[in-house]
This record gives sequence, C-alpha cells and structure tokens, in this order.
Amino acid sequence: MKYNLLGKTGLWVSEICLGTMTFGTKGKFAAVGGVDQKGADELVTQAIDAGVNFIDTANIYSEGISEEMTGKAIKHLGISRDELVLATKVRGSMGDKPNQKGLSRKHIMDQVEASLKRLGTDYIDLYQIHSNDPLTPIDETLRTLDDLVRSGKVRYIGASNVAAWQLMKSLDYSYYNNLERFNSLQAYYTLAGRDLEREIIPLLQDQQVGLMVWSPLAGGLLTGKYDRDNKKKSGGRRDNFDFPPVNQDRAFNILDVLRPMAKENGVSIAQLSIAWLLKQKAVSTVIVGAKKPHQLQENLNASIIEFSKEDLVKLDKVSKLEREYPGWMLDRTKVDREL
Repeated sequence: MKYNLLGKTGLWVSEICLGTMTFGTKGKFAAVGGVDQKGADELVTQAIDAGVNFIDTANIYSEGISEEMTGKAIKHLGISRDELVLATKVRGSMGDKPNQKGLSRKHIMDQVEASLKRLGTDYIDLYQIHSNDPLTPIDETLRTLDDLVRSGKVRYIGASNVAAWQLMKSLDYSYYNNLERFNSLQAYYTLAGRDLEREIIPLLQDQQVGLMVWSPLAGGLLTGKYDRDNKKKSGGRRDNFDFPPVNQDRAFNILDVLRPMAKENGVSIAQLSIAWLLKQKAVSTVIVGAKKPHQLQENLNASIIEFSKEDLVKLDKVSKLEREYPGWMLDRTKVDREL
C-alpha cells in the first residue's frame, strides 16, 4: 500500500480509503447499503490487513448507523485509534426540524458531538462539510470548524461536493482570518466523468488541497456489469440507485477500450478504472466501498496495477473532455510563457 500526504499537511493517508456507505440498511442510502456488523468487522479487518489506514463515513449514511458500525468494528478488532485516520461529514439532514441540517454553528456543534458518540472516539481526524450550504455564511461555518480544531475534537477539516469558486472563497477567508483551512476535497472523479479537470483540479494543485475520490466506478457502471443497451438488471448498484449521473454513450465507449485491455492484462475492468485514478497526480486517495470481501479485495488489488504508455494514451483519448472556454483560450495564450 502506498501513502500520500493529504493536501498541505503532514498527514499520511493510504491511497485506498475504505468507504462505509455500504454499512447499514436505513434511509435513502439503503439501496447502497446492506452490510451488517459482522460484515463490517470483516471488511475493516481486510482493509487494515492490506495497509489501509484511512476510513471515511458520514453522519447521514444509514441515518448514523454507518458511523456506529464503523466505531464498533474498530473496537471489536482492537485496532489502536492512533493508527487510523478517521473521517466523517456534516451538512445533511439528521431530522425533520429546521436546525437539523445545514452548516450553521448550531447544527455543526450538535452533529460533531453525535458523530463522536456514534464512532466511539474522542476526536475525528478529518471533519468534512458534505456540500455547500447557501443559507449559512461561510465565515460562520469556518469559525465553527476552527473552534473544533482548537478544542481537539477535530484534527483537520475538509470539504466535499463544492464548486471551485466556493472552495477558493473558503480558502481565502481562512488565509486572511488565520483560520483552519480545508485541506482536502472529496469529489466525484472517474474515467467516465472527468469534469473535475476543468476548474477544480487546477485549483487543488495550485492551492495544495488533497483530492479524495468518491464513486471511482461511476456508481458501478465501470465494473463492466452493464452492456451498451443497459436494459437488463445486472445485480449491480445502478439497478436500484441510478447515481451519479453519467453520459452513458461516453461511458460505453470507454468500456469498449477497457474490456480488451482488462482481458489482455488478466485484471478486471473495475481494477483498471481505479488504477487509472491512482495514476493522476492530483489524487490523494480513492474511496472504495464494498458489500463482500471479494469485492473489496478486487478494489485493493488495483493499487499494484501498472499501465503501458500506450494504454494510458488510449484511455486518455477515449475519456478526454472536449475543451470549453476559457480552457481552449488559456491553452492558446500560454504558449509564449511556458518553460
């Protein structure tokens, strides 16, 4: 297992992170879940044995049950807390009352205490906002998160699912007010969806913010279970939870390249898809989830796959984004200022 520094910190995280959205069966993520406590214990053990030191969850996964199961798994296995980097999130609705969602000081303070209790720990390594809250001023959110770091309940803070301008605004506010900054962004990035490359990845690299990739297999589409007509149920996640949105024509063109490549190299399409992400310079870690040990093992093995230059060129060509303004103009005007 390889380890990378997370953004502009001294924190080392495994390039594969165990995602726990599959833990539990309650709420709107029930279609993704299904893993019971025994299964969670097995998956956490398997990940730790493979060198994974990073586990990601969220308060809204199975309405808090995922956090509880994650905490119990760590306790059951006798894993030393200081060996793990434990991440969770805040922002989503945790009840039907008006202050039980968002990024207000009240909601964050309430939820960090609830997450600590469910996880069975006295600190969270990485506390992330799950998305933007258009109703709460960013200064309120950042000052609250800064207070949590100062209190010792949180070690680092991160963001997830925000636009480039929102992240840059937050980073600037932290810089000019001497507050803790977002050191990571958790975002959707995959061969079938490279939108992040337009604005966000250049920002992450310029500002030294780490990238945590969620849904590296495009919600199961890049497992190879689905054919081009996509009419038959495959037993995959997208049968009941068609998310995230994907340009399927582009995705199946990519699969047409991946299938022979996987066969030639004796690996799976899923492994190639994850391995491609691990080769991208901006990526700090790829979050993988699983319901069964053999699925997790397949994903873990992606970390040892190497590509030929020819294969990387093929994948880049079939998945590359069309240039949009101002991208094509910036490419055109930078030629006289390149080293």
